[in-house]
Amino acid sequence: MEFNLWSFILDNFEAAGSIGGYVSISIIGFALISFIAQKRFDKISTQIGPKWMHPIIGSFFGAIPGCGATIILASLYKKKKISFGGLFASFISTLGEGSFVLLGASDEADVVGNLQAYLIVTIFGFVTGIIFGYFTDFFGISKNQENNNTYLEDHVIPKNKNSFSNFIENLGVYSILIMAIFLAPGSIMALWGQSIESIANLTYWISITLTITCIVFYLLSKYIYKDLECHGNNNIISTLSHAILDVSMVVTYVFIALFIANYIIDVLVGAEMFNSWMTSSSFIVVLLAALIGVTPGCGGMIAVATAFITIPNFPISALIAAAIATSGDGIFPLIAENRKDGLLVTIFGLLIALAVGYIALLLGF
Repeated sequence: MEFNLWSFILDNFEAAGSIGGYVSISIIGFALISFIAQKRFDKISTQIGPKWMHPIIGSFFGAIPGCGATIILASLYKKKKISFGGLFASFISTLGEGSFVLLGASDEADVVGNLQAYLIVTIFGFVTGIIFGYFTDFFGISKNQENNNTYLEDHVIPKNKNSFSNFIENLGVYSILIMAIFLAPGSIMALWGQSIESIANLTYWISITLTITCIVFYLLSKYIYKDLECHGNNNIISTLSHAILDVSMVVTYVFIALFIANYIIDVLVGAEMFNSWMTSSSFIVVLLAALIGVTPGCGGMIAVATAFITIPNFPISALIAAAIATSGDGIFPLIAENRKDGLLVTIFGLLIALAVGYIALLLGF
């Protein structure tokens, strides 16, 4: 069968947009929850609970979908309200924005299988986070040294915006928000394997448009109009804008991962050969997944999560390794405040990810 590049691109645009419909609901919802939680924690002048509870608290927060919780924990660690073990536990247990890919639903995904994988990975991360959180606190691996870099409170970075950049930001935010609201009912129904047939064609094109808009908005915000990056979480508007920027980032990475994975499987290698390779090389897949997951930010975890939902026989153990290795966006404020602690989290996280990933592989996951 002749390969049609245009149809292939459109199919991947649509698949990424379909996932983006549910991702939008999740990211915006959890961003608002994180906003409320951070406002409450900022009023606390002492540490959060007894120190012996910090690894449990940190691991629990890390298990919350998205990166908002790890960013909150990084802020609490800076203010010495939580131990390094609690912070480390949150980084181990988090899936970052990759959690929204697993929780998403589309024609590319097995919804039940995704939810099962999400629960398995979350349990592995939660338990591992607690264990190694206590380990790091017991041996005093970090003493929460004084900050060695200046980083403004609560990620609030003042921006000198002009009218055009404001227009671009508002256009992107509201366009993505409107399309996400339109896709929300269908995305929710997809969780039960249902769809709205009467608007199926419109949904198809809205999904494609959502993906394209997210890619353009994300690239503009990252490389051209950098003042579009809404770091402030001091009010609802900035929180919502930051959430939409996160949506655009997730959808962009999902599209890239889908495009690469599907092109390799369908065009370069062939489904049968690729399936055979994945089955016989799980050991290498776990290693690659951990190395991809440890890259700063959420892009690596999103790529691995997307690979899991699209590649046949992709081992859950590799997903577990990537999830434990990733630190999400919470690693950025930590590195800005204390490079040593950021390096410790990254190195130890990767080693633990490999160990737990291979243990999970031996257990048959």
